[in-house]
Amino acid sequence: MRLPSSIFVSVSLFTAETTAALYLSSTYRSAGDQIWQGLTLLFTLVPSMLVQLTLTFIHRDLSRDRPLILLLHILQLGPIVRCLEAFCIYGSVGRVEEPYVSITRKKQMPRGGQSEEVERQVGQAEGKLVTHRAAFARTSVIQAFLGSAPQLTLQLYICVLQQGVSIGRGTLMVISLLSIVYGALRCNILAIKIKYEEYEVDIRPTAYLCIFLWRSFEIATRVVVLVLFSSVLQLWVLPVVLLNFLIFFLYPWVLFWQSHSPFPENIEKTLTRVGTTIVLCLLTLLYAGINMFCWSAVQVKLSDPDLISKSQNWYRMAVYYMLRFVENASLILLWFVYKTDFYKFISAPLLVLYLLVAYGVAIFFMLVFYQFCHPCRKLFSSNMTQGLRDCSSFVCLLCISPSPQNMPIEKATLESPSPTQHKQPARERAQDTTSESNHDLPNDTTYELLNDTIYDIPNQTGNTVGDEINGDIIHSVTCDAQSITAD
Repeated sequence: MRLPSSIFVSVSLFTAETTAALYLSSTYRSAGDQIWQGLTLLFTLVPSMLVQLTLTFIHRDLSRDRPLILLLHILQLGPIVRCLEAFCIYGSVGRVEEPYVSITRKKQMPRGGQSEEVERQVGQAEGKLVTHRAAFARTSVIQAFLGSAPQLTLQLYICVLQQGVSIGRGTLMVISLLSIVYGALRCNILAIKIKYEEYEVDIRPTAYLCIFLWRSFEIATRVVVLVLFSSVLQLWVLPVVLLNFLIFFLYPWVLFWQSHSPFPENIEKTLTRVGTTIVLCLLTLLYAGINMFCWSAVQVKLSDPDLISKSQNWYRMAVYYMLRFVENASLILLWFVYKTDFYKFISAPLLVLYLLVAYGVAIFFMLVFYQFCHPCRKLFSSNMTQGLRDCSSFVCLLCISPSPQNMPIEKATLESPSPTQHKQPARERAQDTTSESNHDLPNDTTYELLNDTIYDIPNQTGNTVGDEINGDIIHSVTCDAQSITAD
């Protein structure tokens, strides 16, 4: 049985960030900055309360007689108590005989095209540790994107305004960045375990390293871009943030409405319809918070019984990163245009270049992870690189290629008839007329028109159709043309 080290890391980051935020808020109070003090406490206490509610909900403490545990959660000490409980369970393994065990069946990764199913006995203590790990994996994501990410953005904005970094603020910013990256890493691991729950997944250190570098560059770049943009265009940063948030908050609900699926009732038996709606809203709130700063590896699907999409959609990921890159580039260019002498102590062109390159480096490590380090890459139904290439080609085709149906008409309109065309033999003119008249006929070349990007496609298609016409028809048309000429 593995040591519950992930639980210890989660609780350590939670405790360190809460302590640093409380200390920094006291310094803001001493300096008379009540606005900064209030926002710092807001981004500390709200996610802390959500963490307590999540732990209580997962362990179902409301339906059990545990008043002391509930009191400690009210006092915001729930994660510490749960961590101690998990280590006590780990220490008691092997000392007491298990009253019963359960048998789990997991498939191994395919080797040579075949995968074997392995049975394993899971004791009661190990089952409890699995529940603790799952609970803290979810709370780490909540703490990261509903608390640490807004907190880091706020403190960096204050540093830009005051042109200085104090010890307390710098400490909180470093802890918040580590908390966000760790939460994003846990989100990736959680997505892998949910999508491939039937398999025994072994995640190697190189995969952890790629995820860490990918998320570090992506999140740091996003936070810096938002802070720089808000420092010069304060009135426009709120619409940008709200638009991003509302799009990702409403997107799962729109998909759920389009699927015409029944309202999910199997989340928790004790919850009413109103309680279920609140839980789903909190889930989509977390989903929007993640996508505000980085790509969410866990895709919410309200029509699924597990509320999570288990399919890998490369096109959605490619569209997200292309749009996010365009948005980041637009925001940083707007900052470059409207910046004042306040930023004379830095080289603005180099900063713009560094941010764009950093986001490109994040995409590079993402590609390396999915192509070489993903533990379940053998189970992918399609290659990621090919999927992203096809999506990029499709987007470029939509942007630069004119409509195939309009091209023969446009070409005929633009080209004026030359005198040599009237001197063509009647036989050739009849064949050309027959060939051009078949553009309106349904044929099997429609699929080829969508894949080719050169502008001579309509002429090639017309020639192909003309060549496939029955020879008797061409002969009859030729004879008619000759008779007309003779007359």
